Amino acid sequence: MNIETANRLLQYRKAHGLSQEELAEKIGVSRQAVSKWERAEASPDTDNLIILSEIYGVTLDDLLRGDSSAAEKTAEEEAPDDNTTYVKEERVSFKNGVKTESGGDKVDIGWHGIHVDAKDGSSVHIDRRGIHVHDGEKVRAYTDENGDVYVDEELTRKKHKRRVANMVPVWAFALIAFLAWGFSGGACGWALSWICFLAIPLYHSLVDAIYKRNPSHFAYPVLCLVFQMITGFLFGGWAWGWAAYLTIPIYYAFCSIFTKSGSKCDCDSE
Repeated sequence: MNIETANRLLQYRKAHGLSQEELAEKIGVSRQAVSKWERAEASPDTDNLIILSEIYGVTLDDLLRGDSSAAEKTAEEEAPDDNTTYVKEERVSFKNGVKTESGGDKVDIGWHGIHVDAKDGSSVHIDRRGIHVHDGEKVRAYTDENGDVYVDEELTRKKHKRRVANMVPVWAFALIAFLAWGFSGGACGWALSWICFLAIPLYHSLVDAIYKRNPSHFAYPVLCLVFQMITGFLFGGWAWGWAAYLTIPIYYAFCSIFTKSGSKCDCDSE
């Protein structure tokens, strides 16, 4: 990328009052990637250029080869005085369409199309180029100039696998296990065999956690209940089996750490 284009990207970002972190979050890349673009050390790929043009409300031609004087002028006009204190609040504007902003979520409706940007990086853009659905990491669905719809094969494949996994008749297996265990009379018989039905929420919540890559969706408290019942009925551990519930906050604390680390994308688009 040449230095003129890099400077233009810098001026457009400043003109829209965005920090490198905020812009990186909207696009779904790292702050380092944005910094490299603005230093002409790397170039954004086509998908990121499209997203940048939609955020700034300009064409790709203006973004890559246009005159940046307009962006520089806007940046000078909007630059805050050093002695002025600004408070961020919800905004609604009817200039050139309808624009709303609340808590990092933005909606822009105008002649240029409909653009929705969520603070988690996901977005939906509907304009003359078609429809683009972005989940914060990559474009998941879009339409081309002929109106044909394309959906990310990986996402479709995952949804299919999840539907197949949820079609497993866990309730039937649980019922069979309940009856067999109860009639056998072994291991406390009917007094304990009812826990077979707890396999239903455990299985489906495990499937949900796996395909959403979020372990907090797993019904861990139910697993603790199963542990207490088994230790209590079979091993007389009523006095200490309840301790399993103390691990619940620890489990969800680890889930929170895992989810946050997994959501960070440090991929430079060079």
